[in-house]
Amino acid sequence: MRLKFITLKGSLVLLSVTALLTTGCGGDDTANTDELPPVDSTQTTILNINGEIFSIPSPIQTAFLIKNSGAAYSKEILNPASKSSDYSTNFSKALNLGIYGADLGYVTIYDQTQDAIGYLNSAKKLADELGVSGAFDTKTIERFQKNLGNKDSMLVLVGVAYRSSDSYLKNNDRNDVSGLVLAGGWLESLYFATNVYKTKPNEDVKRRIAEQKSSLQSLIKLLTQYYSQPEYTEFIDNLNDLATVFDGVEFKYTYEKPTTDAEKKLTTINSKSEVNITPEQIESISQKVKSIRSQIVG
Repeated sequence: MRLKFITLKGSLVLLSVTALLTTGCGGDDTANTDELPPVDSTQTTILNINGEIFSIPSPIQTAFLIKNSGAAYSKEILNPASKSSDYSTNFSKALNLGIYGADLGYVTIYDQTQDAIGYLNSAKKLADELGVSGAFDTKTIERFQKNLGNKDSMLVLVGVAYRSSDSYLKNNDRNDVSGLVLAGGWLESLYFATNVYKTKPNEDVKRRIAEQKSSLQSLIKLLTQYYSQPEYTEFIDNLNDLATVFDGVEFKYTYEKPTTDAEKKLTTINSKSEVNITPEQIESISQKVKSIRSQIVG
């Protein structure tokens, strides 16, 4: 698994919005050329919060997992792109930008080109209204249009756009907005997973749902600084309620010494982890996620 380490200073450590749609992109040179690298479907972003290490899988990673489970494409689980005009506050726009980002990654992975255009336009609209129009400028849109039908290139370009958005927000001291975009993308990907598990139970998807117990704690830590603001208060309270539902999920870790092949310069991790999550717990998580998401998307 490829790990990307991010360490930021201050009481609130903000995971880059790149984690929403990270695709193994390179630096700025990659952003200015159409020689795009292949997408990395296994990348996880690691963040360091005051010395504590947390990991949050990107929605792209979860969407790949869902498709690989054999689940069919389902437009019904997405937030309709046409609703982008319904969001009037920066709070709702930021959360739904994250949701649309996850939706855009989902439709792209399933090669739904026409739907991808709609979600791209919705994401651009909300980004413009949040003051980060540079993330979806004319040049970027043209590159999207040029690469329509090329799934890997589309995913890379989504990562480029969201990296630009995140960079702008952090450079202009708008970490609260960037944190909400992250939360929206995370919530949408968990919503995908719980819906898929109902129709096509799968051990990998079940494990991914269970793993969100620790990811949720990271998100709560990221947003708690803004708890005194009314909109944040209700949202964070809802996340804490969801964390209570996750309390019964248990993990068992068994350490085994790694093995190293010196000739191939390859180290194999042999430690194992087991997860205990019941169908009833998954159903409770599903219902709570659905409730929180309904309040966000309207």
